[in-house]
Order: sequence, then structure tokens, then C-alpha cells
Amino acid sequence: MLIETLSTFPHMYDSVMGESMMKRAQEKGLLEFRAHDLRHWTHDRHRTTDDDPYGGGAGLVMKCEPIFEAVEEILGKEIVEVKLASTVEECRGISGGAHQASSAANAISPVGCRAERGLSERLSAARKPDAGSLPSEDCLSESGYSVASPPANPTEGSRAPKIVFLAPQGRTFDDAYASELAAEGHLLFICGHYEGIDERVYTLADHVISLGDYVLTSGELASMVVIDAVVRKIPGVLGAQAGPIDESFTSGLLEYPQYTRPASFRGMEVPSVLLSGNHAAVARWRREQSLARTAGARPDLLERFAAAGALTEADRAFLDSLA
Repeated sequence: MLIETLSTFPHMYDSVMGESMMKRAQEKGLLEFRAHDLRHWTHDRHRTTDDDPYGGGAGLVMKCEPIFEAVEEILGKEIVEVKLASTVEECRGISGGAHQASSAANAISPVGCRAERGLSERLSAARKPDAGSLPSEDCLSESGYSVASPPANPTEGSRAPKIVFLAPQGRTFDDAYASELAAEGHLLFICGHYEGIDERVYTLADHVISLGDYVLTSGELASMVVIDAVVRKIPGVLGAQAGPIDESFTSGLLEYPQYTRPASFRGMEVPSVLLSGNHAAVARWRREQSLARTAGARPDLLERFAAAGALTEADRAFLDSLA
């Protein structure tokens, strides 16, 4: 998988992508990571990426021009042209005609025009950018990353790259969404800063993601969370292949408690069933602990789990015993 980021602070990724599992994924050839500096696509002496908002108000808004130029160079102009053409066409369809489209484009946001229209599927025929469409090596190494050969996966070349934004209006990020993104071959995260991004930039979006009902200082921080959750789902990244299966949210329940040596510590004992060697009893205990923990901490997850028909008769009997 190739993951790229476009931001005004590419060095923020140095520690996260240069340590632990993210580093190992790159060393194994399972992940290629590039952090692009948005300022490389500015043309004034101050390398300006933001400006005052139209209509007034506090804060600064990230500008259109450098972001569009960067995406055109990183992914290829045809990718951008397809997205712009699709947005105009869909806005025109919403407005009911070419004459009304002009006013509709002023009133309807790009994301609104393209909501749930499957734009990403229409991009599958767009040209895969060749090496000549990428920025110079100096640009790619700005944040200290050497560009490795992409992993050998013949299916990746047939899939168009997906552009990801982090914003409050996006779809809430969860484990299922992480799995969806992990199936992609190429992701480009465009990271906002300051007060926000010029709305017209969202014409480029394939995914707009929200981490939750809170605000961070930058899109870089949010993208790191998404990247970590996605990369660890790539086959071969985690040492224990069963690890992603048993984790919280993957099964629909919170994960059961875990213990390791010593068996006794300051008066706290490891549950005896885990020391018994009875694998069936251990599996039953873990299932019940997951149910109990989910019922106590996240009853909403348990309701969803039950609605999906995933509760067994034994599960229901155990939950009834907790009441």
C-alpha cells in the first residue's frame, strides 16, 4: 500500500511513521509512505498556504491553489479533471439545468453535490500516474523519508488512488471504515489546518472522515490515527495474525481482559481459568467477559450486536444472569 500525506507540517509524521509497527511495515515492503510539504506548491516569497476568509470572521482558511496544484502533480492532472467534471455534472443535475447550475454551484457545496454518488468508482478508469507525474525527490524527502519501491501487488495498479480529508462533516471513523480503507492500494491524506479549508477543495474528496465530536489543532494528528488503524490491518503487518480478529470492535464486542506473568501481583490474582489449560473453558470465559464488558461500558455496541443476530442462546443466558 502507498500512503501519502499533503500538509503544511510534514515533519509531524517523523516519529509516528519512523517507529514501531509503522516502521516495520515499511521495512517489510508492505507500506510505502511519503509526506509532502504543501509549501512546495506555493509561489510567493512567504510560501503562503492560507488567507483571510471571505465574509469575515476569525482565523485563516487554507487556499485552493496550492492544494490543487499539489494533487495534480502527485496523482496526475487527469484525476483532478475527472473529479471537477463529475462535480459540475452532478451540481447541474441537482439544479435542473445548465442555467441554474451556475447559481447552484454557488449555493451547494462540492461535498453536497457529490454525496453518495459513487464518484470513486467512476475514477477507476482514470490514468494511473506515472513516475514523471510525481514531485522531485527533494520534495519527497523533505520530511526525512526515503522513497522505497512500492509493494509488489498486481491488483493495486488497476485501482485509482483515493483522496482522504479529515473534517467534522465527515463519516465517523470506526473499525469497519478502517478495514474499507485497508483494502485500497493508494491513499492520499489532505490535512487541514487553521480555521479550515476552502470548500472548493472538497471536490477532490473520495472520503471525508470525522474522528468524533471534538476539534484537533490539525488534520495531521487526525490522519495519524486513521493511518495507524488502517496499516495495522494490512496482512503481514502485525506479528500475530489472529490479533486483529480478537480486538475490540472487530468482533462487534469489546475485547476481554488480558493478563500475563506474574500470576500473582500485590494481592491481585490472574483468574484461575486462564491457568487451567482448559481451552474450551478459557474461550467461554473470554466470551462472557467480552459480553459483560460491552454491556457495562458500551451498551450501544451490545444492542447493535444483538440486532445483527450475533448473540447465541448461551450469550443471552449469561447476559440475563448479569441483570
